[in-house]
Amino acid sequence: MDNSDSSVETVVKHQAPVLFFVLFFMIQATIFTVFTVPFRWELVLVAVVSYFVRMFGITAAYHRYFSHSSFKTSRVFQFVLAWIGSMSMQKGVLWWAAHHRNHHKNSDTEKDIHSPSRKGFWYSHMFWFLRDEYNDYEAKLIPDFYKYPELRWIDRNHWIPPLTFAIGLYLAGGWGWLVYGYAVATFFLGHATWTINSLSHVYGSTRFESRDTSKNNLFLALLTMGEGWHNNHHYYCSSANQGFYWYEVDLSYYILKVFSWMGIVWDLKKPPVKVLNEGLRRDAEKKAALLAAKNLSKSTKLTTSPNRTVVTSS
Repeated sequence: MDNSDSSVETVVKHQAPVLFFVLFFMIQATIFTVFTVPFRWELVLVAVVSYFVRMFGITAAYHRYFSHSSFKTSRVFQFVLAWIGSMSMQKGVLWWAAHHRNHHKNSDTEKDIHSPSRKGFWYSHMFWFLRDEYNDYEAKLIPDFYKYPELRWIDRNHWIPPLTFAIGLYLAGGWGWLVYGYAVATFFLGHATWTINSLSHVYGSTRFESRDTSKNNLFLALLTMGEGWHNNHHYYCSSANQGFYWYEVDLSYYILKVFSWMGIVWDLKKPPVKVLNEGLRRDAEKKAALLAAKNLSKSTKLTTSPNRTVVTSS
């Protein structure tokens, strides 16, 4: 199979913007098909499994592998990761990774494609995704993966994995499985993923001093299998684990770790000791500052209390 570098094609054309715009809102509207199916807990389970399998395709595949090369794998499993990520209906793998690399290069500047501080919540959450100017991508941003013809194929034909997945759901469980496993799960999967662009640069805590407004957010980390530790990630983006410490839940990394024990992936990158020590030091400084402020507040209240009696000797 030819894997020669074809990066001479600098600007890669994706699909027609008008067509994608229509399809995008059609997919959003399918959430209302939930009212056509009687509720069953079995369907909720199907939706949850569909959500987390494809979330892994975004977090571990599109993001940590293709965007940041935070671990290694075989060429076959590389394609499997691209397929699972494509099932999420968030465009092609090379398109996604190229734009994400551009985001890190220009995070929270005027050139950032989805900065909430620059362009507002809804634009950073989803509307940037629909802009004609971002419909294409530059191959030079992702030469390490653009050289593989099978990845270029699935990037061009990124509609095939989700369509195949939808057909499989229908054949396995009928209309109910299609509605919950595809329509409902895809709706929540999309919006959960986009919160990392729109919310994790606004709400949360800042451990490291990065060049942007990235935050760590436990709720978003649980929602997105570890992506909510966004300040960690922006400070040291090549790490396979975004939860740097044992108490920072990172489901995507746990799965990758199991895969590494099985020999499916290897060379998982982790933050160096000096980064971890710096994070612990900063956490300790913040706790000490909060405790000092709390003690000062208590002392001030006692001093200014109207009922306080001062006894003096004569």
